[in-house]
Order: sequence, then structure tokens, then C-alpha cells
Amino acid sequence: EIKKAYRKLALKFHPDKNSDADAEDKFKEIAEAYEILTDPKKRTIYDQYGEEGLKNGMSMAGPGSVFRNNYQNDPHATFSSFFHGSDHFDIFFGSDFDAEEDSFRRYTYSNMGGHEGGQRRGQQRLQTEAVVHDLLVSLEEVLHGCTKHVKITRSRINPDGRSVRSEDKVLNVVVKKGWKAGTKITFPREGDETPNNTPADITFVLKDEEHPQYKRDGSNIVYTAKITLKEALCGCTVNVPTLDSRMMPLPCSDVIKPGAVRRLRGEGLPLPKSPSQRGDLVVEFQVLFPDRIPPQSREIIKHSLPVVDVLLPYILHIYLESM
Repeated sequence: EIKKAYRKLALKFHPDKNSDADAEDKFKEIAEAYEILTDPKKRTIYDQYGEEGLKNGMSMAGPGSVFRNNYQNDPHATFSSFFHGSDHFDIFFGSDFDAEEDSFRRYTYSNMGGHEGGQRRGQQRLQTEAVVHDLLVSLEEVLHGCTKHVKITRSRINPDGRSVRSEDKVLNVVVKKGWKAGTKITFPREGDETPNNTPADITFVLKDEEHPQYKRDGSNIVYTAKITLKEALCGCTVNVPTLDSRMMPLPCSDVIKPGAVRRLRGEGLPLPKSPSQRGDLVVEFQVLFPDRIPPQSREIIKHSLPVVDVLLPYILHIYLESM
């Protein structure tokens, strides 16, 4: 359970994965906590004397006890020494990660001095600023999930280490079911490269395409049904189109007021964290009033209103039936 919790939190707050201002501090605290919990000697010291006991007894606590100071001076180098060559690396980077996480693993590993072209400890390179692109997705693509094939043109350093060349590459951007607008998908080190700098990350930010029939509201989709005044007062059945090209009849026997809402449960978009479940298809009614009423009918309505309001629907029904 400790390993599972550590693996999850370390991936969430790793500085190469999380751009929040406090991500690095949180990552450091997570690694320190894991180090203490998995080392019987340190755990004993912590239980008896707390964090101050570990600080004061650092020389006796083993090589890992200098983690705090090393991390502040060189995060990647320390991370390398902490994970590389032990089962900790496998705990952190399991084989069940998706393509994005695997790409992140390669990026992190190379920056830690691994065997995929990373810098040696203490020879870190600055990274070029990330490139951000909007990625338009339709509601149908969000419903089923999709893979977008995006062609990019990027700069790469030639073998001489000074000149730059341009090259094209196709990135396969996996969009999972139900992902919301604003979701970020990052491809580490796939952007432009400049001399003495690590290649930039490329980040795609999901953006909903405008749909001709629906608006999106989280995992719900909203459909506007236009009905006549006669249908609003006398009842009707509205055929509502669904995202997967079906027509669902929606009987309405009560009076429908402008702005009234009905729901078709489970006909919306998948929930991002539970794709087997779906939001609702929300039907908003727009009542179309007539542009004009004949003078005779207007007089009937006008004179009937003061007599008894309850007769109004009946009078309107008679009027509408005659239209």
C-alpha cells in the first residue's frame, strides 16, 4: 500500500510532469516520506525523535539521508541516485503506463543520467519553453475516444552541435472517452531543440468543436427543442436526436413553459474517471410564439382573461385548433 501510494503521488507531483509552483516541494516531501517508511532504521528514528531526529542523526542514517540537501542542489541527479539501480525505479515507472506516461518515463530517465542519452550528474541542460497547441475534438470523438495524428515541424541540432535542421514528425495524440475541454496531453522533448538546451515539450490542450445540435455542459450535452405554442399547451412528443445517431421519443403531456427542461438519463458523454457511466442528454424547450394573432381571436382572449383565468388554456386550445 505504501509503494502504491508513493508511485501514484510521485508521478502526480514530479516537476517534469506537474508545472504547479509547489509541485517540486511536494515531490520532495513525498520522496522523503517514502524513504523513511521503507527504511526500518530511519522509521525508528522518526518514530522516536521526529524529523529533527533524522536531521541531527543524518550521518548515521545511511546514504539516503542526504536526500534533502542533494535534492535542493540537483533534483534530477538525486532522483537518479535514489531510483536507478533499485526496485524503486520499477515501482515508480510500472509497465502498465499508457503512451504518454511512457514518454514521460523516457524523458525523466534521460534527464536522470540513464541510458537513453541523458546528461551526466551535475551536467543538466536547460529546457526550451514548452510549445502549446489547441486540439479540436468533436463531441462524437469525446463519446467514443479517438487518436489524432498531428503533424509537427520541429528544429533539431545537427551532429556538429551548432547548426539546426527542420524535420517533420507525426504525433499520435490519444484522446480518451469523456475527456473535458482543457485537458492537457504532453509529449516530452518532442518540440524544438536549440544548442545547449533540452528539446521543448509539446502540449496539446483539448478544445471542443462547436456542434450544430448540442452544447456541452461537463459530461452532459444540451439539446434545444423548438416547439409551437400549440404543442406547449396541448402536449406533444418530441423526437430527440442522440450523439450516436438514434432518435429518442420524448412524450410531453403537461404544459411546457418556455425554458422547461427534461432529461434523458445516460445519453450524454462518458464520465472521465468512469467511462462506463455517462452523463445526461438535457432537453431545453424553446416555445415559438406566433408572430401575430387575428383581431377577433385577440378580443376573445382579452375579454376572457378578466372573467376567469382557468378558461385561458381552453380558449387558447380552441384558437390553436382553428389555426
